[in-house]
Amino acid sequence: MSHKNQTLGEFIIENQSAFKYSSGELSSLLNSIRLAAKVVNHEVNKAGLVDIIGAVGDTNVQGEDQQKLDVYANEKFIQTLTKRNIVCGIASEEEDDFIAINSQDENHQNKYVVLIDPLDGSSNIDVNVSVGTIFSIYRRITPVGTPVTLKDFLQKGSKQVAAGYVVYGTSTMLVYTTGAGVNGFTLNPAIGSFYLSHPDMQFPEDGNIYSVNEGNYIHFPQGIKNYIKYCQKEEGDRPYTSRYIGSLVSDFHRNMIKGGIYLYPQSSKNPNGKLRLLYECNPMAFLAEQANGKANNGFIRIMDIEPTELHQRVPFICGSKNMVEKVEEFMQDS
Repeated sequence: MSHKNQTLGEFIIENQSAFKYSSGELSSLLNSIRLAAKVVNHEVNKAGLVDIIGAVGDTNVQGEDQQKLDVYANEKFIQTLTKRNIVCGIASEEEDDFIAINSQDENHQNKYVVLIDPLDGSSNIDVNVSVGTIFSIYRRITPVGTPVTLKDFLQKGSKQVAAGYVVYGTSTMLVYTTGAGVNGFTLNPAIGSFYLSHPDMQFPEDGNIYSVNEGNYIHFPQGIKNYIKYCQKEEGDRPYTSRYIGSLVSDFHRNMIKGGIYLYPQSSKNPNGKLRLLYECNPMAFLAEQANGKANNGFIRIMDIEPTELHQRVPFICGSKNMVEKVEEFMQDS
């Protein structure tokens, strides 16, 4: 079928046979994410009109001021996912602990866990910069019929069955993978449907954009400092262009389309890096690898890291294959 006017719903149904587990379950899960994304999109787009900006006065588990909108997005995604009777647990960046969900019959029959960053980059909301939602889906590893446990969430990224993000930008897009490539869908706000606009997305092997907070340069490891100097050197197709939005979803999205690399390394301020392995790095790494890119922590593949805690942080380097390999070289040499 031509993708010309294909909706997300049609695409999910048409491609569910490629998914190695029960097709209806995945469709239901993705549909609930699609639904919550529409609701959150509606709120995000009117953020400036209503008194929705400004911190709630609560701080989340990471000690960051919570925007009212984060709380809203968190509630909406949790509500929508809970209703569908398909998820046995949800972990959110906004919650201290995972949320266990009983099936309607209290028999713990549900098979999937979802990890979610409901509104990534939310400090950008009040300056009208794109924010996003990141999600990651696993099959539980504890037996069906028993309550979900922490073990079900602490799985390596390579075990993900689906992952994606929604970017609430100049146009709102939902981009996801189930391990058979990456596809992007754009919301038509007039009709409320997502349409396939970016089939089979791929990172160019090389790029000329590097995205890093250079204000932290002094705190970076020597290998990263050397790589940044390399990006700035006049040689061949360099210097590269520096582009850093500070919303992971937006930076990743741009680099995937144009070719580039995103770096959030460890630093003397954040010795383990700052991004969360389970809510941010694993889903983005899965998307990157499915789109012909790479993601590592400077030395090893992100999706091979064995998680030990829910809110674990890791250094994160992700993007066009050749650029990521270049960073690995610099890290090893130093």
